[in-house]
Amino acid sequence: MAAGYLTTHVLDTARGMPAAGLRIMLYRISGQSHRKIAEAVTNADGRTDAPILGRDKFAPGRYELVFSAGDYLRNCEIDAADPLFLDEVPIRFGMSDPDAHYHVPLLLSPYGYSTYRGS
Repeated sequence: MAAGYLTTHVLDTARGMPAAGLRIMLYRISGQSHRKIAEAVTNADGRTDAPILGRDKFAPGRYELVFSAGDYLRNCEIDAADPLFLDEVPIRFGMSDPDAHYHVPLLLSPYGYSTYRGS
């Protein structure tokens, strides 16, 4: 069994705090197939309570995290145009090492976002 796993963390950079209550979906990408394999909601710290992809289901490959930024921003009553500039934020990435911890954080504001491979 692989020892790798995937985590994420969402920070609301406009408000200077973790993004609590943000829904995240994880998809496995294989050729033209795009299959949802996990879903979670961030806690008060902007993290999921458990890895979004644990050791028991981890496999190297191509993945996509989709962050429901629009729902989160509307729930925060951010003063923004309708429709919002950002709605769903997809991040596609690859995981090649079956024993590594992959961490894909999202820094979010109503008009922009950034990500990186964290630790």
